[in-house]
Amino acid sequence: MAQRYFFEVSYAGTHYVGSQVQPNGRTIQGELETALGKFMPGEVRITLSGRTDTGVHGRQWFHLDSDRELTMYETGHKLNRMLPPDIAIHQVVPVSGEAHARFTATQRHYAYRVVSQKDPFQREFATLFGQPLDVATMNRAALHLLDWEDFECFSKVKTDVSTFICNISRAEWVDTGNGLLTFYVSANRFLRGMVRAIVGTLWEVGLGRCSEVEFRQILESKDRNRAGRAAPAEGLTLEAVDYPAHIFEIREQA
Repeated sequence: MAQRYFFEVSYAGTHYVGSQVQPNGRTIQGELETALGKFMPGEVRITLSGRTDTGVHGRQWFHLDSDRELTMYETGHKLNRMLPPDIAIHQVVPVSGEAHARFTATQRHYAYRVVSQKDPFQREFATLFGQPLDVATMNRAALHLLDWEDFECFSKVKTDVSTFICNISRAEWVDTGNGLLTFYVSANRFLRGMVRAIVGTLWEVGLGRCSEVEFRQILESKDRNRAGRAAPAEGLTLEAVDYPAHIFEIREQA
C-alpha cells in the first residue's frame, strides 16, 4: 500500500511563471516533477499547498504517494542535487493517508516586503517604494480586515472560485529597521491576487489618498475597481503553511 509523504519546499519565484504547472513557461511544480521523475517510476504528479503567481516567492509543502520509503537523507538530498539553485527541499515527512497538502492546511502566512531605498541585496525579494508611508494609519485600516469575511474587492475579476469568504487572523505592518517595512497577513485561505491587492490599497491609505473610512467602504463594495492597484510580485513571499499536528503523528510512531 502506498504511503503519503509531505515535502517542504522553498523557492525564489523570480524566474518562474508561477508555482503550478502551466503551458507557457517554467514553474516550480514542473521543476519538481521533472526531478522526481528521474528516479521514481511512472508519471509523477504532486499536489502543492497553494498557488503562487509569477515572480512570487514561497515556502510551502507538496504531497505525493509512493510504494517505496522516502526519506530526507536519501530522497530530499537527491532532489536538491537535481533541482535548480533557486528551489530547495527542507523536509520529507510520512503523513496519514487522509492528509492533503492543499485541503488539510489550516493557515497560510504571507509577508510583503518594502524597501525605501535602492538595495541590490533586496531587489528580488522586496519592492522599492520611495514615498514615505504612514504606517500607523495603514495598520488602523488593516484592522478592518480582521472582522471582515467577503474579500471579493481584492480578488482577480475573472475567477472561478465558489466563495470569496476568507478568515484573516493577522494583518499588520512592521517596521523592521534599515529601511525595510514588512506587511504580515495570515488567513485560512486567500484568493488569487488578494494579498497584492490589499497591499496596493493600504499604500493608498499610507499616502493619504484613501481614508480608513474609504478603506472600509471598499470592503463593503465588493468591487475590485474601487481597490488599489496590485503591488508588484517581487515583494511577496508565502512564508509558511500550517497543518493539524495529528497528520504528522505517523512520524512520531515510526
